[in-house]
Amino acid sequence: MNTYKIAVIPGDGTGPEVVNEGLKALQAVAQKCNFKYETHTYDFGGERYLRTNEVLPATAVSELKTYDAIFLGAIGHPDVKPGILEKGILLKLRFDLDQYINLRPVKLYDERFCPLKNKKPEDINFTVVRENSEGLYKGLGEFQNKGTKDEVAIQVSHNTRKGVERCLRYAFEYTRKYGKKKQLTLCGKTNVLTFAFDLWERTFYEVAKEYPDVKTDYAHVDATTMWFVKNPEWFDVIVTDNMFGDIITDLGAMIQGGMGIAAGGNINPEGVSMFEPIGGSAPKYTGKNVINPLAAICAAAMLLRQIGEVKAGDMIENSVKEVVLTKLKDLAAGKMGYSTTEVGDLVVKHLK
Repeated sequence: MNTYKIAVIPGDGTGPEVVNEGLKALQAVAQKCNFKYETHTYDFGGERYLRTNEVLPATAVSELKTYDAIFLGAIGHPDVKPGILEKGILLKLRFDLDQYINLRPVKLYDERFCPLKNKKPEDINFTVVRENSEGLYKGLGEFQNKGTKDEVAIQVSHNTRKGVERCLRYAFEYTRKYGKKKQLTLCGKTNVLTFAFDLWERTFYEVAKEYPDVKTDYAHVDATTMWFVKNPEWFDVIVTDNMFGDIITDLGAMIQGGMGIAAGGNINPEGVSMFEPIGGSAPKYTGKNVINPLAAICAAAMLLRQIGEVKAGDMIENSVKEVVLTKLKDLAAGKMGYSTTEVGDLVVKHLK
């Protein structure tokens, strides 16, 4: 019987509430699929920072490297200046654990919850592979003449051949293995960002020669957002840089039904990966037992697939789909027809 070590970071706001439901599903499916796991909870987040003035202890990264996966709730506290926790926890863990892929499945389970006219589940079923360790998120740049009328702010998009190529290779392998159409689209802005996306485009087509079974195409990022709305069925797997990936995956979340159903993984294929709902801490709903936990539960399903428990991950996702189709009135907080904990109970009940 396999035994796994999972680090749990409930985080801020509604993070602990949705993590609890994810762990509830994890416990139930472990019993059905005959594997064991151990968890250790870390209090990284706003409350800890306000109490200790420390974002992450010095030992955090080295400790987390000893786990099979990390399950994250949310980071973001209304009493902490924006950027401190996000950079000090989320970005630091992504960079120091070399989680160079952000993986975002975009799946519509029920057309009732899609804001697009006449779009069905078969029309919205694609994946975004986002480079997760470079680009504008490197934090490179400077101010010149700050505070004067001649001030200049410079933010650098830092892209390396190594970083771009390993992301593209992951995307090609993912498309080959999971793509419905075996089609990979590079999303960029080659007509304006003529340095960064010259590198991306050249590398994309060079790597593509090694994958003759994968169809390739290219779309500017602005056109991609148009087609997400007009013809999302065109897409299978999309690969893009850090900033564009951050933007288009939020649009993807909206067309799949909202942040309440959107899960993501920060992947190190050779190391420890971290999984989370992408919707943030939603502090106004904290403690009200009304937040939708399905994104966190779907993140738990992604976690299971990553550590090799594919059957268990599929069981959770299939249960979520059934709950969405047969039970929920809405996917928004407070409108589901059930409380947070009741939705978690429904997922456990429908595990097959």
